[in-house]
Amino acid sequence: MLDIDSLPDPCRKEPVLSKVAIIGSCITRDLWPIVGAEPSDLLYISRTSLPSLFARPLDGVQPGEEPPPSLGAFPHRAMVNDLKKRALAALVAHQPSHIIFDFIDERLDLLAVGDTIVTHSWELDVSGYLEQPAFDGARTIGRTSPACDLLWLQAADEMAAFLQATPLRDATLIVHEARWATHYLDEAGRTQAFADEVEIFQGKPAVIADHNAMLDLYQPAFLQRVPDAARVAAPPELHLADCRHRWGLSPFHYVDDYYREVWRGLQALGV
Repeated sequence: MLDIDSLPDPCRKEPVLSKVAIIGSCITRDLWPIVGAEPSDLLYISRTSLPSLFARPLDGVQPGEEPPPSLGAFPHRAMVNDLKKRALAALVAHQPSHIIFDFIDERLDLLAVGDTIVTHSWELDVSGYLEQPAFDGARTIGRTSPACDLLWLQAADEMAAFLQATPLRDATLIVHEARWATHYLDEAGRTQAFADEVEIFQGKPAVIADHNAMLDLYQPAFLQRVPDAARVAAPPELHLADCRHRWGLSPFHYVDDYYREVWRGLQALGV
């Protein structure tokens, strides 16, 4: 006998599960564990830069089959993907319902190597790969330099065109707007001020105000080029770092309430 109650209700809509891709940093990837969730199908593209994404693969570099002792599997893979320029193909293949951009990883310098560009991440710095002949003659393009700004804006044009020319046009695009914190909570929960200059990683100093000025250029410029993108941001009072953050003290390792606020914004957009 046919059980009528077991038939699907044509008027009931099943929930649509999001399939998220992040082009950005831990400020977005950390949302899930901090709010106690786990993404079902996440592509996380990090330790890169828009100009590097659209450059050609670096010839001659020889990544090892196993990560160097200084690196885990994921950071090694992210660094190799930047050198080999695999991220955009992976992004299209992922078929995301949502693509979240944040530009905190755009703090890293670029390297001009022959006729291409790669991201000078900490992972590249400690990997030993910079000693390979493929990097002979590499020149640094400082992140806060006018040359880097020009390259980034040109790459933002390329990203806007790429999004429209591929099936990614159907994804919900989101910009997670952020700033480097100028203050942090210490172990006792007291608010302290960062020095004007901090280290991005060992031997790489950065002036907080310079990087916030850069974000003030990058974020609106990207939104101008991708006008359909939604914006999520925490209020200014939550741009506060926390020395008890899981990754340690940094101007972009925020208090938990920062992530909860951004999470609410993403949930409203179907993430």
